[in-house]
Amino acid sequence: MKRAKINGLTQKNRKSEVDALAEPDADNYWLRLGATPERLMEVAENYRTMAYAPYSCFFVGAALLMDDGAVIGGCNVENASYGITLCAERIAMGNAVSSGRIYPLAIAIAGDGVSFCSPCGACRQFLAEFNPDLDVILLKHGRLISIPLNLLLPHRFKLEDDDILRGK
Repeated sequence: MKRAKINGLTQKNRKSEVDALAEPDADNYWLRLGATPERLMEVAENYRTMAYAPYSCFFVGAALLMDDGAVIGGCNVENASYGITLCAERIAMGNAVSSGRIYPLAIAIAGDGVSFCSPCGACRQFLAEFNPDLDVILLKHGRLISIPLNLLLPHRFKLEDDDILRGK
């Protein structure tokens, strides 16, 4: 799905706004899989309660909607050596890969809900490896928005197919 602007999703008009996410002839995976952005955010919020964040007290949960309809989550796990802390988004994607799933369609990220909890740069790059067009669902004061990952990371690092074939 291509979108030129950020789409706001609210509970009141969810069906019409979710329908509007798809181009007229595009496959609307939300409808096809019987999923909703709100439900995906609920799962992310549940994972947030399991986060291990004794140093920052910044608890994050993430939930991925995979191409087969599976919803796979994760939470952030901090470490006293901050550099090896793991973000919820990367844990969720690792869980997906561990279950044999490698194509996410959307990710909901739940932070404190007071401000949008957008993925960090490392998570953006990590997620783009699996789907650069991934829909990123964020929550602030009860309002959901959807932003395509390629707008958050427009010039991601990638190895070109020719480079891989040449062993570079």
